Amino acid sequence: MWRSKKLSTLAMPALVLMVLGMMILPLPPLVLDFFFTFNIALSIIVLMVSLYTHKPLEFSSFPTVLLMTTLLRLSLNVASTKLVLTEGHAGGDAAGKVIESFGHVLIGDNIAVGIVAFIILTIINFVVITKGAGRIAEVSARFTLDAMPGKQMAIDADLNAGLIGEEEARARRAQISDEANFFGSMDGASKFVRGDAIAGILVMVINLIGGLLVGMLQHDMLFADAAKTYTLLTIGDGLVAQVPALIISVAAGIVVSRVGTNQDLSEQILGQLFSRPQVMYVTAGVLAVLGIIPGMPHIAFLMMALIAAGLAWFTEQNLLKPAGSASGGAASGAAPGATPTPPAEAPLQEVSWNDVQPVDPVGLEVGYRLIPLVDRNQDGELLRRIRGIRKKIAQDLGFLVPAVHIRDNLELKPNQYRIQLKGVDVGAGEAFVGQWLAINPGNAAGTLPGTATTDPTFGLPATWVDSNMRDQAQAMGYTVVDASTVVGTHISNVLQSNAAELLGREEVQALIDHFAKDSPKLIEELVPKVVPIGTLQKILQALLEDGLNIRDLRSIIETLAEHVIRTTDIDELTSAVRVALGRSIVHQLFPGENELQVVALEPQLESILLSAASGKSQGGLEPGLAERLLQQAAALTEQLEIQGINPVLITPVQLRPMLSRFLRRSIPGLRVIAHTEIPDNKTLRIINVLGA
Repeated sequence: MWRSKKLSTLAMPALVLMVLGMMILPLPPLVLDFFFTFNIALSIIVLMVSLYTHKPLEFSSFPTVLLMTTLLRLSLNVASTKLVLTEGHAGGDAAGKVIESFGHVLIGDNIAVGIVAFIILTIINFVVITKGAGRIAEVSARFTLDAMPGKQMAIDADLNAGLIGEEEARARRAQISDEANFFGSMDGASKFVRGDAIAGILVMVINLIGGLLVGMLQHDMLFADAAKTYTLLTIGDGLVAQVPALIISVAAGIVVSRVGTNQDLSEQILGQLFSRPQVMYVTAGVLAVLGIIPGMPHIAFLMMALIAAGLAWFTEQNLLKPAGSASGGAASGAAPGATPTPPAEAPLQEVSWNDVQPVDPVGLEVGYRLIPLVDRNQDGELLRRIRGIRKKIAQDLGFLVPAVHIRDNLELKPNQYRIQLKGVDVGAGEAFVGQWLAINPGNAAGTLPGTATTDPTFGLPATWVDSNMRDQAQAMGYTVVDASTVVGTHISNVLQSNAAELLGREEVQALIDHFAKDSPKLIEELVPKVVPIGTLQKILQALLEDGLNIRDLRSIIETLAEHVIRTTDIDELTSAVRVALGRSIVHQLFPGENELQVVALEPQLESILLSAASGKSQGGLEPGLAERLLQQAAALTEQLEIQGINPVLITPVQLRPMLSRFLRRSIPGLRVIAHTEIPDNKTLRIINVLGA
């Protein structure tokens, strides 16, 4: 294996040196025949690879292959030109059998036909195929570059939602970069082919003029003999180079014009052109009408009409075969004329506890058109995303959320889904399998044709578009996601928003059992002897409600064991635990920052709130003040988010529980922390005052 790998690494340097050598060193006719044959074989291989390629990036080396084959053809032109001019007077095979064969077989004895055929091949290659492939590559490169920000946002959204991991995100980013580089390289490589076509015409003219001069002046040939001999060799030389060039150009056009699917070109074209019998029936009818018009070639048109009709009938029978065979199998089981026997009635069953269905902690109901997303037999994409979501939440929050129980519901609309927590609907939306949701993040340019809707997770304006509009939508600045991502992101948002409710007694016990594997003595001494399970559950739920994780279970249990002997008040115990977790809280809100930018309370407002929290204020917080506080807090949060600052309100420890509960329902983006939770090595900077 080491030797074979060593030899494979020398293949390209050897090929480049060989190409350069052919331009300098003289080659005998036999060796030139071999290289011409190798050039034709290589072009056929490239064409076959392009036909069986599913996506352009599967043939990412094509721009380099295009350059190498172009250089190979040019070097062969140089080598053959030297042979034609030096040995052409000796006869038609002086420059090798391949050139002579192409000259005789393709053009016969008519030189004018050969010249015209060569020019036509060159024009087809230069004006039509190469120019079109280069334009496609140029436009694809431009759209790919324009769509890169939207694709990057979609990858970041999937990563943040837990739908993909770091490795897959890195692979997707690399694929986006490779796509842009590929189409850019193809745009540049197509210029080599166009230059090769121009060089072919110039070489032909030079060979004709040079051959006539060499033949008549150096070898005393008559003009007619020199013209016949050197024209035959020149045309043969040009054709033997232009045929592989044409094949390579066709391969380039196929590669850059492919739309990525899981089918090769034959399967894709046949499946799309001939899969609808109605189209073939209409085609057969049109051909038949043309065939019976007087003066038209009746045999050709009528035969083609019969072929189209036969193909349509054959396709229609294949489409109906599964249903027909199923019905036939069902009918064959019963004897002719027999009366079907009614099924025996099942005995009545007594009502039991099996008839009482438990409520699922998390449920997902889907309409029948969304069943492919959650069907294991169809490799449902949403099933994998839900597993990734649960894994991501477990890593972020520190506990395993319950499994999502999925069922179909015929009462829902075909494309509708519904998310439930403990049997209660908490989210709903619509998704369309096979279409893409183009979400406007606020800076998208223009509108898209499709079904206008609203993103079910974040409430942003969006449009469901067909798959062929995906690249255009990304180029316009939309964030484009598929149906499974829409539903998965909605589920992830619901699970994270309701994490505290999902942490039941059973989940806490499972968390303790898992933690006991690493710290058995700590659990044995403190839980549940000192810290009851119920108290631990309420503290963990309070932390989750505040948007914190519970990964540091050791610090939580040790802090509770220290304070639970003095108080059982949940707010006081939660405040003590938050102080112990202060470093983690600050890192979560201000990652990597030493100076913490926070919002403080206006002193007079703080005094009023302290009086209300301690019970000294009669009647609690005045409703008008509460409404003004909410309005100002919402405006301040929006202002800070626009500036890219994480909105955090710092308060005395006595006010934190009350303000946190008061603000988080209306303003979930505003976090409330206490002075005691700030580590000593951090500094505060008041950037605004609430209640001023």
